[in-house]
Amino acid sequence: MLQINAINQYYGGSHILRDVTLTAPIGECSVILGRNGVGKTTLLKCLMGILPIKSGQIMLDDKDISNQSPEQRVHQGLAYVPQGRDIFSTLTVEENILIGMAKFSQSKASKVPKHLYDLFPVLNEMKHRRGGDLSGGQQQQLAIARALASEPRVLILDEPTEGIQPSIIKDIGRVIQDLASQGNMAIVLVEQFYEFAEELADNYTVLSRGQVVAQGRGSEMAANNIQQLVAI
Repeated sequence: MLQINAINQYYGGSHILRDVTLTAPIGECSVILGRNGVGKTTLLKCLMGILPIKSGQIMLDDKDISNQSPEQRVHQGLAYVPQGRDIFSTLTVEENILIGMAKFSQSKASKVPKHLYDLFPVLNEMKHRRGGDLSGGQQQQLAIARALASEPRVLILDEPTEGIQPSIIKDIGRVIQDLASQGNMAIVLVEQFYEFAEELADNYTVLSRGQVVAQGRGSEMAANNIQQLVAI
């Protein structure tokens, strides 16, 4: 389980995250919602150690990882798919995925696990193609597969539907549901596409001006008028 306890972050003199507290249990998809500029991506970067927190605590399975480097957090079980995907455009699909296995021994990291290609069959079909030759939706699937290759305890996704065609959005949603239902991984999802978020959410957190303004179970989102709360 990932626990975030009263974390704070600043950009210059601006207080970007204000005592943000939330829990992402194993076996659930924890959705983070909010309008543009409220600190959602900043929060994810703090979780990965890309940005250091100013105060508070980040716990993974009751271990404090607040001061660990991004590489250490990957070894502890965090994986991150950033907004924009950041795949290696000149490397093949297969090579991109193998990079996600860098924390393992050389023998284990020499072959892409079959289950990743089962999750995303198009990647198997295109495994010898360069990442830059893929469509936006295929690149998003590749970025998720690369993150999953590290066998994470927590998968962190920053707006995976951005700029993606509807058919692939459905495929990505299916994969997220399947991963959560397996019960061995927590998923943290930042998403602007409300319907997609509501469909996947086991629990939700809404940020406004860097603060948590609403939290609850995914099944309660409609009754609590969360869509109106996050409308742009």
